[in-house]
Amino acid sequence: MRIIMAAGGTGGHIYPATALADAIKKEINDSEVIFVGSSTRMESTEIPKCGYKFVGLNMGAVSGSIIKKIQMILAMGSATSQCIQLMKEFRPDAVVGFGNYLSVPVVLAAAKMKVKIMLHEQNSYAGKANRFLARFADAVVGCYNENLNEFPKEKTRILGNPRASVAAQVKKNPEVLKELGLDPHKPLVVIVMGSLGSQSVNKVMKEALKKLLGKDYQVLYVTGKNNYDEFIKECPSEKNVFVTPYIQGAEVMKQADLCVVRGGATTAAEITAMGMPSIMIPSPYVPNNHQVKNAQALEKINASIMIEEKDLTADLIADKIDCCMKDALLRETMSVNTKKLGFPNASDDIISWLKELMGDSWKN
Repeated sequence: MRIIMAAGGTGGHIYPATALADAIKKEINDSEVIFVGSSTRMESTEIPKCGYKFVGLNMGAVSGSIIKKIQMILAMGSATSQCIQLMKEFRPDAVVGFGNYLSVPVVLAAAKMKVKIMLHEQNSYAGKANRFLARFADAVVGCYNENLNEFPKEKTRILGNPRASVAAQVKKNPEVLKELGLDPHKPLVVIVMGSLGSQSVNKVMKEALKKLLGKDYQVLYVTGKNNYDEFIKECPSEKNVFVTPYIQGAEVMKQADLCVVRGGATTAAEITAMGMPSIMIPSPYVPNNHQVKNAQALEKINASIMIEEKDLTADLIADKIDCCMKDALLRETMSVNTKKLGFPNASDDIISWLKELMGDSWKN
């Protein structure tokens, strides 16, 4: 099986794609996967680190002045021609696009070369690129039932995010907590706003953490690598509150009794696969308010509590955390409901559909 994957721009597109690529390599002997993305964004370094060949396109985001948009259109034409040449040389069995404008030239080239096309939509509210490209696709994989109303139903299946399959394999491991200086026998709240953290949330949490001192549970707060030095000066680790710059996300969250997180697609996939009770503080700084819509999808089935950042205060978040930690039945209910949106077999199901689309050609 030869696959070209289009993924880039943010980790929310890159990491589901590499998770699926890993699953393909594990399941299918002699499979080949090539990635296409921007030559100047994070995928150009992150994807090669995962051991995959990467083809960089000279493209930037669609924004700014009229001149920049015209330049983008010209770059799109050049990138599509580059992708057509790649198709001729690599002869893929299928192309899988993970959204973002970087998917556009890859999918258009695949359509021209009559290569099977699968799209993957990670969010409950589909992005513009996938909405546009759906007309060319043979298959669209969604993660939320809302996606069935955004794409043609006859070629859309809700199979989930490949990162869910990775998270579902994570086990309880007390050593993970010991390495962070935590007590594996004491209840734990993990608060993490992504690998880079959030300056705006950090400001609130400096006061909120003080309100959680002395509780009968532990709190692990992740500042983000760029914010740690400044944060720790004003709010050092103390008593039951521990501050760290970075964690291995799912591996640490699996050990927790409650997680406080953003509403990104990868985070949502991981906590639903693990059945993790959560409080979500969706980022307001993303296109189409994706994170709020993801959080709302969990909140409406009582799987999570959402606090929009505009409403966030130290008193509110401290109170919500304390209420959840004092109510084991609430956390158990949230866990059961969260699992209803989880797709622990996402990668296997997506691979099965790819095989179905390609018939016997993938065996050649």
